[in-house]
Amino acid sequence: MECFGIRIHNGCEDKIVTMRVSIIGAGRNRNGIGEYIGKYFHRNHANVISVLGTTERTSEKASSALRKYGIECVPYAEFDKMVEKEMPDTIVIASPSSTHYEYLVKCVDLGLNVFCEKPFVWNPTDDMGEAVKDLFKKANGKKITVAMNSQWPFAIPYYKEICGEIGIKRSNKCFVSLSPYSCGKEMIPESVPHTLSLLYFLFGEGEISNLSFDSSNEREMTVTFRYLVRGKDCEVLTKLVSQQEQPRDFQFGFNDKIVGRNLDLQNYDIYLNYMNKRLKILDPLELSVRNFIAAVEKKVEPLIGCSHILNNISLLKEIYDRYERG
Repeated sequence: MECFGIRIHNGCEDKIVTMRVSIIGAGRNRNGIGEYIGKYFHRNHANVISVLGTTERTSEKASSALRKYGIECVPYAEFDKMVEKEMPDTIVIASPSSTHYEYLVKCVDLGLNVFCEKPFVWNPTDDMGEAVKDLFKKANGKKITVAMNSQWPFAIPYYKEICGEIGIKRSNKCFVSLSPYSCGKEMIPESVPHTLSLLYFLFGEGEISNLSFDSSNEREMTVTFRYLVRGKDCEVLTKLVSQQEQPRDFQFGFNDKIVGRNLDLQNYDIYLNYMNKRLKILDPLELSVRNFIAAVEKKVEPLIGCSHILNNISLLKEIYDRYERG
């Protein structure tokens, strides 16, 4: 199997230069998925060379956890020191969302490719859209790839396999049920980006109207709105129920065809269930990583690229701000 890389002619043989990846936030505290992102980069032939934690202890713990996947990486507690010594060409940002923007700016300034967990940036008091536009303008100038990890659009082909074609009409319905770790209003930036990414993938760039919330306590919330795009609309209901134990419940679907995600924790096999049907699928997170690697290799736009991210952040902030105002 051909791995990621640039082939450099060397006599009669071609030498493959492998992607060198450093991960910010590879620990599994609370809701982090940096460890699994690292596993999938390694599985797809990237070289995970280092991890960055907030302290030496946390970074050493994250480095140790990656060994079970066959990854040997150096732990760091300082970003500049890690980049100087390890010389990565790609950075995974899987740290808390409040830290994303600072790391994104540093990576783009250094000319490093970035695979960033959602929400892409998160400071609801600022104009995040303009900040993201500036980041992508610089990234394009340096010819580097920047993507957000939002894995569920990659499950749509499996959804169609088990449910049949979605059959988008003039008026549609979307249902998503998620189980975030957090409670209250913080469930919105943790979970709603998934709903917005599914909508963007299927319908394109849109606006929202008729936004409303229903929340009887800090652990449960429903978010409803209409998603409007090019003469079509979609009635969207996102149900959020805080859940700390794994695996977390997840369902999604369109026009009354709802699938549930089921995990076999013994083998970490993933299934979609619809009525009496069950379909084993590849982890959409791995497909998201593969798409990013291919985008870097081929110098093309990743699936979750600039326009997708801008729409996601803009609508996420609108939803969050409206909830703030009650």
